[in-house]
Amino acid sequence: MTILKIDRVTKQFGGLTALDQVSFAVEAGEIRGLIGPNGAGKSTMFKNIAGFYAPTSGDILYQGQSICGQKPHSIAELGIVRTFQETTLFQELTVFENVLVGCHKRARSNLFNAIFRLDRERQQMAADKVIEVLEFMGLSDRREQLASELPLGSQRALAISVALASEPSLLLMDEPFAGMNPEETNHMMDLTRKVRESGITIVLVEHDMKAVMGLCNYLTVLNFGKLLAEGTPDEIRNNDRVIEAYLGGAK
Repeated sequence: MTILKIDRVTKQFGGLTALDQVSFAVEAGEIRGLIGPNGAGKSTMFKNIAGFYAPTSGDILYQGQSICGQKPHSIAELGIVRTFQETTLFQELTVFENVLVGCHKRARSNLFNAIFRLDRERQQMAADKVIEVLEFMGLSDRREQLASELPLGSQRALAISVALASEPSLLLMDEPFAGMNPEETNHMMDLTRKVRESGITIVLVEHDMKAVMGLCNYLTVLNFGKLLAEGTPDEIRNNDRVIEAYLGGAK
């Protein structure tokens, strides 16, 4: 089943065309890599999907429904959540408190809830969800640590935990392996597979080709805002156009 369909999306900024008639589809349950050289349009595509930009033309469909023009919070409530290149955490809050922020949908209260004391039940549900997510991501033993005290790999895992707390169906991961050493990269790859196995579809932008080739089921390659190629990791690895444009002319 197609969970995300990009249909001839163009994004222009004045006279600059950042995306030019790009189309591709992502199937539910896969890990899709969105790759290409710097300036290819990958981050712009993510921002269009997540609602930070609106396409100049074309359409973006999530589970068959157009999401073009919707605000980021509305798209997140539908089930599309994005992590960012730079780890965006509340550094002065604990690991537990950071993930609790991701449960805002569960914990929201109103006057009716307050009068009938239903808000306490919602808050408890949110706390239970945090405990579940931290256990899933292997961060339970760090729950009382400040986010600022965590090493890079654990900060990235925490950022994903915050995203998981909002119960997404589609997770957009923006350069999750940037700056990591090989051990941290392997651990993050294992966590990413675990997230996919839990039923969440993943689209990731990443420059670490070893991680991309070892993790993704299928790859979509952009170059100068256009769709250059699509295929399995093996097909992309041996695609002459991709080798020339992205891999520096060497396999």
